[in-house]
Amino acid sequence: MGQNGAGKSTLFKLITRKLMPISGDVVVDKRLIVATAHQVIAPEDMDSTVEQYFQKYLGNVELHELKKKLSSVLAVVNLIAPLDKIIKSFSGGQQARLLLAAAVIQEPDLLLLDEPTNNLDYTGISHLTDFLIDYKKSVIVISHDAEFLNSFTEGVLYLDSFTKKIEQYAGNYNDVMEQIALRMERERRQNAQMERGILENKEKSNFFAHKGGRMRLVAKKMREKAAVMESEKVAVRREDKTIRQFTIPPQEGLVNEFLKISSFTVMQDHKEVTKTARVFLEKNKHLLIVGPNGIGKTTFIESLINGTAKGVTMSPGIRVGTYRQDFSSLNPEETVYESLSRTMKEATGVIYEQEIRIVASGFLITNEYIHAKIGRLSEGQKGLVSFAQLVLQKPGLLILDEPTNHINFRHLPRIAQALDAYKGMMIFVSHVYDFVAQIRVDEVMDLEESTSLH
Repeated sequence: MGQNGAGKSTLFKLITRKLMPISGDVVVDKRLIVATAHQVIAPEDMDSTVEQYFQKYLGNVELHELKKKLSSVLAVVNLIAPLDKIIKSFSGGQQARLLLAAAVIQEPDLLLLDEPTNNLDYTGISHLTDFLIDYKKSVIVISHDAEFLNSFTEGVLYLDSFTKKIEQYAGNYNDVMEQIALRMERERRQNAQMERGILENKEKSNFFAHKGGRMRLVAKKMREKAAVMESEKVAVRREDKTIRQFTIPPQEGLVNEFLKISSFTVMQDHKEVTKTARVFLEKNKHLLIVGPNGIGKTTFIESLINGTAKGVTMSPGIRVGTYRQDFSSLNPEETVYESLSRTMKEATGVIYEQEIRIVASGFLITNEYIHAKIGRLSEGQKGLVSFAQLVLQKPGLLILDEPTNHINFRHLPRIAQALDAYKGMMIFVSHVYDFVAQIRVDEVMDLEESTSLH
């Protein structure tokens, strides 16, 4: 556990020796088989077939052996995946299952899972939880999902972004939060006691210093005692910072803006099916799109963003703000400042550096990160950059695909509050019940329930 950018994924790379420590040691038994289920599929693997993707992890085994191993591992992750299917044609939730399958198929002694619940629907998370409860070997998980963590964890490594240290605790997520709260209270009490002692010694020192003669020596000792007590004060453990409250301003100058959906295409039984719909969105209306993994939510969202969706009409001149689950809207080669500046200029025609920095700092993008390339940020930090872009963009239509992915759970109430208050048109997809419950939803479009066109 730890703040976005604290170094959780970096720690995994140190364990797997993809990164080497600048100082200190990371010791892993050479006999240990370690496998990682990453947050996202690597761009270079997107055009591979399922067969090519898994051969990469098995060292080119015979096809019959691959089929045998794959059938059992795909059953574990509850996924049907033909060997000739291209990886990029799978939905985000299906790709999350492929990432887990690629790790499990290696039969690791230590399984590393990086945000494994991202993009998974409720069935997928339930399936994964059952698998982890029954898993006979060791697992280390990075996750911001408290309920998920509580269901199977027995210990927590906490990366403190203030002290740059790793703290180890016994118990599940709730146990750790309780231990941290008790420790903070104990440290505060200890410091309050020290403060009283320091003040008392300083007052006595001042009193004796004015007496002259041998009393000055007593005053000096009092000052020294106060200085020692000052140095013995403990640094009270600080909680992770939360992003500031924010609003996403809607586009100005639009008149009678609307978006109408009369039909859409989904995947059912590996076939494309076109269905009818009667959805009419206007200003200050929020639409939630629901459906199981693999039905085509992200594909439909992408077609809306790209303007290629058949059966969808929209009034002209609407600026579309997006949150993509894979952050493909962000240019990894741009610095954060360049990205935010470009966003602001495209929306308003001007660049106000002070406003950019104020918005960025509200999303915990400090001077340490503002000139860093986006490609070097953690996935959680990329998510916060995406929200900063939306604030500066002032969109007329917000389209968000799984906006909770990778985001520290502490930030989610602030994000839900901003989306709930958004006055433009909004379309979003999310599998996180608690998050959706905090947002005003005016209409729900269920891709599974809608009527098929014959």
